[in-house]
Amino acid sequence: MIIRKKENWFKMLFVWHGSVLPRVLPRLILLFVLSLVVVFFHGKILSFKVPLNPTPLTLFGFVLALFLGFRNNVSYDRFWEARKLWGGLLNFARSLTRQALTLPNNSADKAQSINFVMLLTAFTYALKHQLRGTDPRADLKRRLSETHFNFIEPAKFKPVMIMKLMAQWVTDRRNANNIDAIQQMRFDENLDKLAEIVGGCERIISTPIPYSYRVLLHRTVYLYCFLLPFGLVDSLHWLTPFIVAFIAYTFVAFEAIADEIEQPFGTEDNDLALNSMCQMIETTLLEMAGEKISDVEVKKSGIID
Repeated sequence: MIIRKKENWFKMLFVWHGSVLPRVLPRLILLFVLSLVVVFFHGKILSFKVPLNPTPLTLFGFVLALFLGFRNNVSYDRFWEARKLWGGLLNFARSLTRQALTLPNNSADKAQSINFVMLLTAFTYALKHQLRGTDPRADLKRRLSETHFNFIEPAKFKPVMIMKLMAQWVTDRRNANNIDAIQQMRFDENLDKLAEIVGGCERIISTPIPYSYRVLLHRTVYLYCFLLPFGLVDSLHWLTPFIVAFIAYTFVAFEAIADEIEQPFGTEDNDLALNSMCQMIETTLLEMAGEKISDVEVKKSGIID
């Protein structure tokens, strides 16, 4: 995800990286060339004059804009829900770390608490990789002991298996009388919250917007854009290609943005910055544990977006 400071209004007109213009530019060029052909033949197809005028296209464009607005709202709701889930992950990770670090009374228990913190940081990276469908082994091997890594590596749902290890850690502390039943319950409540976050993220990524709805809107947008030159050629003449390209940019770009943020866990410019979020969670947990990760180590490990 690209996060920029607020820029001058004039510079915003020429922003390229992070906009959807590179993605839709070939389609706009196609529509521009089509409009040139329509103007050259005066809106005729094999000597048949297409009887279109701007009035019905204006009404249809208004309705299409409403549907595109609804489509973008649905996609943004998915994006924002995903962001809230990862914000909740940060909060619950901090709570679990605080609980683990305030329990030990000796150096051995302190080391066990550090192990819990590392499990928690590994959990965030495992969740990121599961959502993106990427290989988590390098990140997990760097943060887990060899025993834990060998246990997690063959699992299909690695975040869930790491939660199992954290739950086992809590059980061991209870059996060792380091925590009482109430404290164990508080741990379990926060672990349940982590499970809800995993389930929420899986729900978003496994339940896309209905395909038939996407196809209908996609076809309607491009049918409108292809008919637009025939409705404007008589009134705009050689200005038609430029006006068509401008109008098409609005509609096509809206559709492209909706497609991009519909699945917010990817690696496109407008998806969630999961790398940076994992880095922030890891840094704050290690700082709470009295250990810090340097910027050089972060960059070398490829954590920064």
